[in-house]
Amino acid sequence: MSVSPTRPVSAVIPAGGVGVRMGGDRPKQWLDLAGISILERSIRIFDVCAQVGEIVVALPPGSLALELRGTLQTPLHVVEGGATRQDSVARGFAATAEQAEFVVVHDAARPLCPVSLVERTLEAAAVHGAAIAALAAHDTVKQRAAGDPGVIGRTLAREMLALAQTPQAFRREVLADAIRLSPAGSSATDEATLAEWAGYRVALVDGVPNNIKITTPGDLEFARRLLGDAMTMPRVGIGYDLHRLVEGRPLILGGVEIPFERGLVGHSDADAVCHAVTDALLGAAAAGDIGRHFPDTDPRWKGASSIELLRGVAALVRKCGFEIGNVDVVVVAERPKIGPYAEEMVASVADAVGVAPSLVSIKGKTNEGVDATGRGEAIATHAVAMLREAPCP
Repeated sequence: MSVSPTRPVSAVIPAGGVGVRMGGDRPKQWLDLAGISILERSIRIFDVCAQVGEIVVALPPGSLALELRGTLQTPLHVVEGGATRQDSVARGFAATAEQAEFVVVHDAARPLCPVSLVERTLEAAAVHGAAIAALAAHDTVKQRAAGDPGVIGRTLAREMLALAQTPQAFRREVLADAIRLSPAGSSATDEATLAEWAGYRVALVDGVPNNIKITTPGDLEFARRLLGDAMTMPRVGIGYDLHRLVEGRPLILGGVEIPFERGLVGHSDADAVCHAVTDALLGAAAAGDIGRHFPDTDPRWKGASSIELLRGVAALVRKCGFEIGNVDVVVVAERPKIGPYAEEMVASVADAVGVAPSLVSIKGKTNEGVDATGRGEAIATHAVAMLREAPCP
């Protein structure tokens, strides 16, 4: 996928800050939020947005290696951020595709933004040229007194106030002008300010209260509670697969080729571990089964890599609105022994489904000489996968 008439949006995520108010040794965008970094969660918002054709992330100088737990369907570009947010956005914008009709900017520290808010903001930008998400001010707002910030100077009319959030979306030419015309030495805290300075009218879209910006340790704890509340519905799926062992075929289990005199026979590479995990994920998501998605009557899947099919199914499950919790696999085989290869298989499967290796278990059992598996004629696998409902997009 790339920027095109059907995907005309470039997303820019400034993530170049060091998070002074958060404290600690790590920039806040790398902090863990329910098993995934804050930054990756923000990136994934745009990965599942149908209009977005590319994502550009501006990272702090010297830390341009971006490691993600899972795979993305949308092209991702990393650029070096600047000294300020304004600089980082300008550098990110410069790296976007020129054919992008719209550019949407989003704070890396707002990982709970619903995809629907991105879509509504883009719709408003298509009409007005520029639009931002914003909340109404429900509290009474006081302005501090000039020269004495410890006392009230005056009370502001809250019905005329809006609390700016991101996403902030612009027609490409509007944001280009806003960046080009920004005063020398200015340091705007959002892109709407630049657009205002350039003379553009910016529309307001109703924001979402849970779309918080994580700035302090208290914000991070609040986000964890919000995410925990939204992920309280576990879904469990079971997968099973069996393939015959034959001579002249490689033995591939969990994406790992295991030295053995025989291999499993099947339409694809016959990776029974991946097939069982695939069915477990699809079952937990109530999204069909492996036969429906990859029928053995379709020549496209002849000899296909099952670890890559699993990778695609993991992405599908996330697009269905789920986070992958953990995966547990039992491989039933008389020979070869599974133990020596289990760690490598765990790493391979974990990478494919986009979770930490600590959330994947693979172990071997025998059938004690009973039935075809016990006689060494086949290998069977059983898998269980747990999904959690992700925040509603």
